[in-house]
Order: sequence, then C-alpha cells, then structure tokens
Amino acid sequence: MGRLRSLTAIRAKALDRLAIERFGIPVVLLMENAGSAVAQEAVKKAAGGARIALFCGKGNNGGDGFVAARHLAAAGFKPLVFLAGKKREVTHEAGANLDILCKLKQPVIEISSRNLAVAKKRMLGCRLIIDALLGVGAKGEVRGIYKDLIGIINAAKAHVISVDIPSGLDATSGKILGSCVRADTTVTFIARKRGMNVADGPGCCGKVLVKHLGVPL
Repeated sequence: MGRLRSLTAIRAKALDRLAIERFGIPVVLLMENAGSAVAQEAVKKAAGGARIALFCGKGNNGGDGFVAARHLAAAGFKPLVFLAGKKREVTHEAGANLDILCKLKQPVIEISSRNLAVAKKRMLGCRLIIDALLGVGAKGEVRGIYKDLIGIINAAKAHVISVDIPSGLDATSGKILGSCVRADTTVTFIARKRGMNVADGPGCCGKVLVKHLGVPL
C-alpha cells in the first residue's frame, strides 16, 4: 500500500481493524506503541523536567494517555494524571493500562463536575499538557465533563500535545464539535486525518507529527 495522505474517521477505524483481525496485532500493543510515541514527543518538549499533566478519557484515546504516563514516569517525570470519570468506568485495553498505572502507585485523579477546581489547582505550574480525552471516533456535540476539561486545557498557559487528534475535532469534516482543544502539537498515527486539513482543523491541530504503530499499512 502506498503512503497514505489522509484518513477519514471510518478509514482510520478500518485500518485499526485490519491490523487487529488480519495481522493479529492486539489492541493493547497498538495502544502501547501510540502511547510510547506520545511520551517520546513529550520528553522532547519537557526540557528541564517540566511538570506534565495528562487529561485522559475513558476510551482508547485515554488508554494511549495512560501508556504515555507510564513511559513518562519511567523516564523520571512525575506526571499528573486526570481521568474524566471514574476508574471503574474504564474497561478493556484502556482499563488494563489504567490498572498497570495504579499498581505502579501512579496517582490518577478522578474528575467530575463537582471537583473541577481540583484539576485547576493541581495543574498550576504545568508547562506541558497531554490531551488524551477524545479520539477520532468522537461524534456529536462535546458536553459535560469533557467540555469542562477542554476549557481548562485551553485556558492553561502550557504547550498542549493532543493524542491522534485534538479532542472535539471531527476527524473527517474538520468541524469543531461544540468545543475543541487548541493543540500546539498533534501526534497522530498512520496518517493525517482528513479533518486536520479542512475547516477548523488547521487552527486546532498546531504542528502535526505522523507516527507509525509498528504496522506497515
């Protein structure tokens, strides 16, 4: 297959299934490769041991964030990990990586509308933020805690790295789904997503870095 220029959300999901079903690559390995790539970029940006905050959702995008947090901890950082919801709500491969973090005694702070002030206070002084809230499968208007956390990220005076795509950006149309992270850097996988190139996409993604997942698609 030739070099891919851009992917719709449907095509990106189809390539994930191809890797999993045809080549037998487990989701947890794809997640490991994605999170590792994000952590490597974060280390480059976090010169001098800058404080790093990660905002993770409950799905696979959040799972990538949990992996990144583990790699950052292994590199000597003390990442501040926020979860949009309850730990018990995170399942499958993302849940497995969250469990690993917890067993490693890495604090993961559950955030709801009731304790948003905790996130705002704890992240003061963070010079780097990793946005792992929502991925390419996001549809419909962003609401609730996700909208609140996107607002906190955008208000922070920090370099923002988004995982795969800025949370709240439609991966196909490039339209903002009500609220969207304004990233300085987006670490995406396999190929750029079509929405990065059109409509609101260019203004939300910052510098886009395309990383492979160990699969020659």
